[in-house]
Amino acid sequence: MKLGLFFSDLHGIEDTYDRINSQELGVFLVSNGIYHAVLKENGKPSKILNKKGASFYVLKEDLHTRGFSEGEVDSRVKVISYDDLVDLVMDRYEKLAWI
Repeated sequence: MKLGLFFSDLHGIEDTYDRINSQELGVFLVSNGIYHAVLKENGKPSKILNKKGASFYVLKEDLHTRGFSEGEVDSRVKVISYDDLVDLVMDRYEKLAWI
């Protein structure tokens, strides 16, 4: 199964996230979830970015709304627009989940 997973918060999701297994996993960082792409805790990037085989995306509009630029995003995360998000959701992922 190809799963698109939306993160809209910074904390409280790690246990659920760790149990997810999918043939292909796309992680969409939206709303306050964008902080996983830009902030570091104790000098280390967010643990969710360590999921092997996952593709990570952050919504450009949500970055800008919170005062961040594309240059501040972790290199493992691709910055996308709303149009890109729609294309990915419609063309690439069979199931979607929001945590």
